[in-house]
Amino acid sequence: MTNYNTLDFSPLLDISADEVVTHSLVRDVPLSGGRVLALVTLDNGRDHTRPNTLGAISLLEFATTMDALKARAERGEIHGVAVTGKPFILAAGADLSKVAEIPSLAVGKLLTQLGHHAFGKQADLGVPSFVFINGLALGGGLEVGLNATYRTVDATVPAIALPEVFLGLIPGWGGSYLLPNLIGIENALKVVIENPLKNNRTLTGADALKLGIADVMFPSARFLEKSIAWADDVIAGRVKVSRPNEPGKIERIVKWDVAVGIARKMLEGRIGTVARSPYVALDLLRAAKSGTRDEGFEREDEALAELISGDQLQASIYAFNLVQKRAKRPAGAPDKGLARPITKVGVIGAGLMASQFALLFVRRLRVPVVITDLDQARVDKGVAYIHGEIAQLEGKKRISPDEANRLRHLVTGTTDKADFADADWVIEAVFEELGVKQDVFAEIEKYVSSEAVLATNTSSLSVEQIGSKLAHPERLVGFHFFNPVAVMPLIEVVNTPSTNASTLSTAMVVAGKLRKNAVITRDTPGFVVNRVLAKLLGETMHAVDTGTPFAVVNGALAPFGLPMSPFELLELVGLKVGAHVLDTHHAAFPDRFFESQNLHRLAEHGKILERDSKGNVTGFDKGAVKIVAGGTTPMTAEQILRRVEDGLADEIKRMLDDDVVHAAEDIDLCMILGAGWPFQMGGATPYLDRVGASERVFGATFHTPEIRGVGSSVAASNVVG
Repeated sequence: MTNYNTLDFSPLLDISADEVVTHSLVRDVPLSGGRVLALVTLDNGRDHTRPNTLGAISLLEFATTMDALKARAERGEIHGVAVTGKPFILAAGADLSKVAEIPSLAVGKLLTQLGHHAFGKQADLGVPSFVFINGLALGGGLEVGLNATYRTVDATVPAIALPEVFLGLIPGWGGSYLLPNLIGIENALKVVIENPLKNNRTLTGADALKLGIADVMFPSARFLEKSIAWADDVIAGRVKVSRPNEPGKIERIVKWDVAVGIARKMLEGRIGTVARSPYVALDLLRAAKSGTRDEGFEREDEALAELISGDQLQASIYAFNLVQKRAKRPAGAPDKGLARPITKVGVIGAGLMASQFALLFVRRLRVPVVITDLDQARVDKGVAYIHGEIAQLEGKKRISPDEANRLRHLVTGTTDKADFADADWVIEAVFEELGVKQDVFAEIEKYVSSEAVLATNTSSLSVEQIGSKLAHPERLVGFHFFNPVAVMPLIEVVNTPSTNASTLSTAMVVAGKLRKNAVITRDTPGFVVNRVLAKLLGETMHAVDTGTPFAVVNGALAPFGLPMSPFELLELVGLKVGAHVLDTHHAAFPDRFFESQNLHRLAEHGKILERDSKGNVTGFDKGAVKIVAGGTTPMTAEQILRRVEDGLADEIKRMLDDDVVHAAEDIDLCMILGAGWPFQMGGATPYLDRVGASERVFGATFHTPEIRGVGSSVAASNVVG
């Protein structure tokens, strides 16, 4: 077994000179019976806007502190050790800002060994160890606690999680071994794998208590005081801790491998097999059912070192920085001070999409929302849907009864356009046909104030042309949501040559209030997401039309690591919608986008895939296979993959040359947030650089070597261990 005390960690210090150090500050707290608790507070000396993070210097200081406390315990000076954090924060995990500078696999391995070296000392103090989880505890921050003997948690803690697999890592500072042996394999699978892959879902303090991560929970007002008193009782023997979720012999023999097997099938069906980290984590969790802690830590050392030195972590950090930083400072956004206040929203249309808009606007803006449609029956149906969704939120206790009543009263329906007169923001969700949208806006302009902003949710039509019948086209902006509206985090804000700064600013501010990430795009067919997807799907259908079997096309595109096959994506958006999008792009760029009559025939047929009763894909529909039969020049999987890669590189380069967005990073951000492009692939453009498509197509790359390799030199002091 590795003796961490004998390792030389200086190579990590060589790349840590500018680390924001999280210090381990110690004070003695008197307990009953003359006993003493040494309380260690993690604090980086910054305010709450800079969470504690754990780099090499911070970890070595923690280890040195624990060594000193062990010596004091041996002398009988202290009788317990507790660790907590500065106000509202325990720790947000490892400081990954220097990962791109790690020069070798050996140095990468030192990073995981250093975490074990530091945190593992809590189990070898000779006295009980405690962690008081007083706030944010992510990744390595939670693993500080898992390495201790006991844990308390503040009832108001908003986020506890092990999000590592989301970033292309695994919980490598004890989490993969200690957690399943604390709370059982099924609970551990939920925390380590399921939650991170559900948009980084986190646990509350109450969740941590229920799972058994925490032994006891206290209210925030006296959390530290009560935690110290509870520790006193434990040390004195007045409290015995029981852990009902701790796995026993039966679970290890019977349930453990079965649960892991089910999780593996779930992963394969949901994300495919390209992403490495979830499967590495799964293997570690499976192995944790037996063996010693030291053996578990060594397995983590090996696994995490390989992931740190691989492409997928670097790609994930690049993607994470886009979502966490660039998305919060949108390129080209005008001064927020130019935005108009929104006191009432009008929604044109009362169908499903329009009703989802209305629900989102009333929940987030808390202003009156009025919907309209062609007749009262449609309006009533839309209002009833919104009220039903509000009732569901109330039933799930996500909103209070009083809040539900307020929201219901804010939503009204009408067939009288005069009721839109005092609306500051009007958005349409009508049929995707240019003439229909033109007429809708030309009519509503007669009723709304001269200051009202008009927004269109078109997915592929020209926003400028939609506004061609307006007296004031400067008030029109594209505001393209993605489905499902409540879940998808992206809005493409489309800026036309006529859109003025006040309108654009209002759109960006509104997107922020809706808790969406907005990217400004130029008014061009498909904007960003649909144009890239149209290229991908167009090449897919071209391969099918020329005689390539569906299954070969599916397999060819597997290296992209996309969350679903192109045919699943087509069925998700709707085959008729997909055909319309391809037609729109073929009309705009006939030399680069294919027209597929077979897709129209498939749309009339209604499906491509066969599914079982649970909706799982089992194969390809025989009727669909018959429809596309007849092609005489099938392609190999290798040919298809190269065509798609080169086609995407060419189209994205054209988009950048045409200033559709400000930079390649904006295209990657759109594809990650709007199309589910995997974090582990680092967005579209680093992938195209990495596989050589950029060089093949235009003789250069989208990014610098650091990014296309595919790391990011941007600081990523966040969430792992």
